[in-house]
Amino acid sequence: MVQVVTDTNFEEETKEGLTITDFWATWCGPCRMQSPVLEELDEEIGDQVKIVKMDVDANPTVPASFGIMSIPTLLVKKDGEVVEKLIGYHGKEQIEEVIAKYK
Repeated sequence: MVQVVTDTNFEEETKEGLTITDFWATWCGPCRMQSPVLEELDEEIGDQVKIVKMDVDANPTVPASFGIMSIPTLLVKKDGEVVEKLIGYHGKEQIEEVIAKYK
């Protein structure tokens, strides 16, 4: 299951290895479409990438620090450094291609 992160534990949870953070909100339709895709990826390749999600309404600090203006946004980090930012809904195959670049 995809882990939920907050402003307080985001850095700790995404500082090692390959991570994808899903910035979302409950009222966002495309975010609700993105979530099952990420859950499926987490089940299939959760040993290769850590997938977490953050509610931008409940946690405004981290999204602001990364300039997140639209949701869903997927922030890809490798060993704590941002390597890619995907804005809008992305299908499973698109996300798998991004993951493959940084494994």
